[in-house]
Amino acid sequence: MQIPLSVSILGVITLGIVIVVIILYLSRARQINLTQSKIPGERPEWMATTPPKETLAATQADGEGITVYDYDPGEKLAAPFAEQIEDILRARLRSDPTLASLDVDLGSTSEGNLEIWVNGECYTDINQLPNPRLREAFRQAVEQWQA
Repeated sequence: MQIPLSVSILGVITLGIVIVVIILYLSRARQINLTQSKIPGERPEWMATTPPKETLAATQADGEGITVYDYDPGEKLAAPFAEQIEDILRARLRSDPTLASLDVDLGSTSEGNLEIWVNGECYTDINQLPNPRLREAFRQAVEQWQA
């Protein structure tokens, strides 16, 4: 069975068009610049803020370079902003001898709620935290992050 010449020509033309479209798409994809803003002289929105200095210190100490948040294996998974607050809180805890021994980890539930894990115990509200100094350190960490 022989394929008619017109069908063969049509197939070659279609294949050529597909190849040209792919080449144009790939060449356009290389032109995307994620660090250039639409407004000259400004950074793009995703670069508008720098992670807290505590997050930068934690990621650099882990050899991760500069990342938006510091997530270490074995930690509860939390939203990036919560991981940043956790970094600030941990720095505060290290500087307070009465709180330095606490193991604090923030996590997010599947519904998106925040969990505060202190020495293996889970709390869902800052007011449930057993230590008033820890509650205050947590509030200060949140305020610092918001600033």
